[in-house]
Amino acid sequence: MIRIVFVFVLCLLIQGLDAQTPLAITDDNAVITGSERISDYLPLLHGKRVACVVNQTSMIGNRHLVDSLQALGVNITTIFAPEHGFRGDLADGAHVRDYKDSTTGISVVSLFGKSFKPTRQDLKNCDVVIFDMQDVGVRFYTYISTMHYMMEACAENNLPLLIFDRPNPNGYYIDGPVLDSDHKSFVGMHPIPLVHGLTIGELALMINGEKWLTDSLHCDLTIIPCQRWDHTMLYQVPVKPSPNLPSMESVYLYPSLGLFEGTVISVGRGTTTPFEMIGHPQIKDTSFSFTPVPIKGMSDNPPLKGKKCYGYQFKSFANDYLKYKGEVFIYWLTELYCEMETNPEVPYFFNAVTFDRLAGQSTLREQIIKAVPVDKIRASWQPDLIKYKALRKKYLLYKDFE
Repeated sequence: MIRIVFVFVLCLLIQGLDAQTPLAITDDNAVITGSERISDYLPLLHGKRVACVVNQTSMIGNRHLVDSLQALGVNITTIFAPEHGFRGDLADGAHVRDYKDSTTGISVVSLFGKSFKPTRQDLKNCDVVIFDMQDVGVRFYTYISTMHYMMEACAENNLPLLIFDRPNPNGYYIDGPVLDSDHKSFVGMHPIPLVHGLTIGELALMINGEKWLTDSLHCDLTIIPCQRWDHTMLYQVPVKPSPNLPSMESVYLYPSLGLFEGTVISVGRGTTTPFEMIGHPQIKDTSFSFTPVPIKGMSDNPPLKGKKCYGYQFKSFANDYLKYKGEVFIYWLTELYCEMETNPEVPYFFNAVTFDRLAGQSTLREQIIKAVPVDKIRASWQPDLIKYKALRKKYLLYKDFE
């Protein structure tokens, strides 16, 4: 039954694409990221001890930002590593340790280990901090939480923070529930929608402007904006943002499929194409299947490890619909909940705590349980989204899609 519903819904949605406003396709080689604007920020680093919050996405062309700055004579004293580590080779949730990088000889301090926030001791050899990482524009993607804590630490220690901005590949729309403060966590720290439509630079300005740092602290921010990109454009990330977002299809699907991580359903962790599929051993009437297995650097212990999962592959859906429409697509959640709740082999569908943290509220889960129609669920988001959109306009650095 669910397979028929999916196909029917997909046909209806694709038929409606002609009515959508076309998005510009960027020439990704023409986009100039903040890190590439060396002449604009190099004078700010002269004679300073510099700390960098960076990972594998912090590239200037084919060279890492750290290597580029060192070659220019910049004194980099510390590297701060987010989730997935400095080299981006650690699985989601894996503990990131402190160490000395063998390539650069620089001390690496973890911001995803014993603490999310650097201490005064961690910052003692720094005069200025650089933040440069590729975000994907989704509230529960943790790089923006790392940015929040670094902003707070800089404010507490009177250090300036330079943010080298990068395009948001999901920055051409806004959707999903706005976070309720009762559900604040490291996977959702700000009262913003699930898809917030901001670059990291714009979000940093919002965090400062709305006084969302502890005790209303104010961070000394300098944003180095992108050039030749704006919110009306599609953008392909040149480096995968994290191990389990290996393709643009996974980036487009992540806002919708990420919610399934608060359920019994697998999103394909333990395969080479995570966040392009969903599955479970008890899904019926589908020919597509996969079996999660440990993959070093991606999923050390994936959900449903070793169990054959039947389900659906959404690569084409991402390219034919989500890429252009931009939407938190919750039909799959509502349909699978209806199917699985009646299956005696499945004792529960939701992990309530995890799901509510990802959704940023308990209302969505409660609506799905009560079989509220999808159009009414989406309508319930609109009052908060209208308020957020008005707030967002104060902090935009680039031409908007609205």
